[in-house]
Amino acid sequence: MANSPVVNMFKVKELRDRIFFTLLILAVFRLGSVLTIPGINATLLLQYFDTFASGAESAFASYMDFFAGGAFERFSVFMLGVMPYISTQIILQLALVIIPSLKRMAQEEGGQQRVQWWTRVGTIIVCLIQSSVITVYADAINQQVPGAIIFENKLYFNLLAVLTVTTGSMITVWIGDQITAHGIGNGISMLILAGIVARMPSALWELGRNVSNGDINLVFALVALFMWIVVIGLIVYEQSGERKIPVHYAKRQVGRKVYNGGTTYIPFKINPSGVIPIIFASAFLTFPLQIANGLAKNATWLANVSRVLDPLGWVYNIIEIFLIIFFAYFYTQVTLNPTEIARSIRENGGSIPTIPTNKTEEYLQKVLNRLILPGSLFLAFIAIIPTIIQNLFDFPQSISMLMGGTSLLIVVGVDLDTMAQVEALLKMHHHDGFSKKGLKPRNL
Repeated sequence: MANSPVVNMFKVKELRDRIFFTLLILAVFRLGSVLTIPGINATLLLQYFDTFASGAESAFASYMDFFAGGAFERFSVFMLGVMPYISTQIILQLALVIIPSLKRMAQEEGGQQRVQWWTRVGTIIVCLIQSSVITVYADAINQQVPGAIIFENKLYFNLLAVLTVTTGSMITVWIGDQITAHGIGNGISMLILAGIVARMPSALWELGRNVSNGDINLVFALVALFMWIVVIGLIVYEQSGERKIPVHYAKRQVGRKVYNGGTTYIPFKINPSGVIPIIFASAFLTFPLQIANGLAKNATWLANVSRVLDPLGWVYNIIEIFLIIFFAYFYTQVTLNPTEIARSIRENGGSIPTIPTNKTEEYLQKVLNRLILPGSLFLAFIAIIPTIIQNLFDFPQSISMLMGGTSLLIVVGVDLDTMAQVEALLKMHHHDGFSKKGLKPRNL
């Protein structure tokens, strides 16, 4: 009898090494998430957030902690996580689409390496801006809790904090690259996943404590748990669905070689962009939110912006819905360009049955549009579930954000992608995967 997939995972040396390497790197990442930056009294800091647990400061910190795995409230060296890197990626991707000369440069030999270098430089700039805002935020906390900053020289503390946080963020990006290159892939997404999963036990513990204390109705907690299970099922169902476009290739001769014809298909997922739109939308909103909240005490209009961009407010959620839809279309056009796909089909002597050759691009664009809109609306609906739970059941923010929305999409999406990669490695070494037929998507 064949061994179980879990046993097979550790029988394959390449896969075993990749798994252990990923676990080791994730352990290093979690260690950096609890190391407080120099000059901060961690005990007073935690007391501050406990004291103002229902205030705007804690709400903002809980939102930032969502992506940093609890590192923001601790003012750790990894408190910015990978969000500056993602924000820079968004800016560069938009620039490549808007500016044709940049796009042509990126398509030249060595162009992608140049784009990666620009991304790194841009990430450093974004980190410097965000870490500078963090020093202002820390000073505001120190005014309410004297002794939170142990250095009397503010300039020295500010320079040290900016340098530490910027370096920590770049190390986080490097860690993500190592997981992608030598681990089981999806390095940046894996770090976000690790941060979310690390906070789930404490969130569930807090939920149980609130239920036992009578702060949350048991019936509401059970309804929310049922919703959580249903949403997971919907996400798995949506992520595994795809539309197969048949492509027929005629028999052709190139030089002395004869290529036999055949029929294959182009798989288009229901949601072609995966969890990228929701990560991009969150990163896009995190940057102004952090600046507005960090400088709110210095400018009235920034305080108003901070209130408007409350992560559990309707204005924030409406903006997030539009951004998710926008990034779903944008990212799909970048990764699945119908013009390039149609050109490739024609150059290889292929055609889509019943579709004229000159209408291939138009047909592919039509199919993608029909998939992207419902897929992005589904993502947007899932994203606002924490707001619904918060408003209906009056759950604490730390619980509602982890029991639905972005957290579930990232956790389930990254898990499915990781399982698919492990499945492929097992099949490559002639072992059974997680199912006898493999992780095959549903054809719609």
